[in-house]
Amino acid sequence: MINEKAKTLYITDLDGTLLHHDERISAWSCKTLNQLIDSGMLFSYATARSIFTASIVTQGLFPKLPVIVNNGSFIMDSSTKKRIVVNQFTDSQAQEIYATLRKHQIVPLVDAIINDHEKFSYDEKAINPALAEFVAARKNDARNNPLNDTSIILNGTIFYFTCIGEEEKLRAAYESLRKTYNCIFQFDIYSHEPWLEIMPHTASKAHAILQLKKRCRCDKVVVFGDGANDIPMFQVADECYAMENAIDALKETATAVIDSNENDGVAKWLLQNAKQNF
Repeated sequence: MINEKAKTLYITDLDGTLLHHDERISAWSCKTLNQLIDSGMLFSYATARSIFTASIVTQGLFPKLPVIVNNGSFIMDSSTKKRIVVNQFTDSQAQEIYATLRKHQIVPLVDAIINDHEKFSYDEKAINPALAEFVAARKNDARNNPLNDTSIILNGTIFYFTCIGEEEKLRAAYESLRKTYNCIFQFDIYSHEPWLEIMPHTASKAHAILQLKKRCRCDKVVVFGDGANDIPMFQVADECYAMENAIDALKETATAVIDSNENDGVAKWLLQNAKQNF
């Protein structure tokens, strides 16, 4: 157990960890975490989601610390939406990645900051059904940027590529890019579609957590997760807890396995174990 005198930073993943299957935080978890935060707990989250969708699914939760979004591409103020840390590709890196994806016949979503606004751009004439479904679910999202002219798809500050589609093509692209960039290949916990996400090497939950730990002058880090993209943050944490519903690979690296996301495992553990540390 963490030394009770240590200043501890608590970080949770969202989907499959803090959130229920309906992609929302429960009222009980929300109330419990807010009470702990108000009592002095240093709590935040690290997610693959953008700040926009993360704010929706955690509505009612009020972390006082910056939050980690887009798998560590950004550290952001959750209330003002101000970007505190930005990890981005160089122009040549973005061009190389896009060329590799097109070589494998993959049509990606390209996330960028354009005129200080986040946008995800894509070729609206060429997207596959899985990507079309993703886009349709976000048709009212201000970031949605369908293009007829793909010559401008790499405009702005590129920080993320998201690919959804045929497993064989995505795995091939993953193998081509993973040694140079931070690449995550996994199956979505909701749609079960194969996803490939590509970020700069400096962008990861693990790296962002260490940055936040330093910013908050904490001595220890305790994390909670369920999926493959949580493994690196487990490796840099002092204690790491896998949900009962987590993948086996994560459970094998965990300090312990706790109750499932559906049973509010994170909030229950924090209520029982964290109070003594602040």
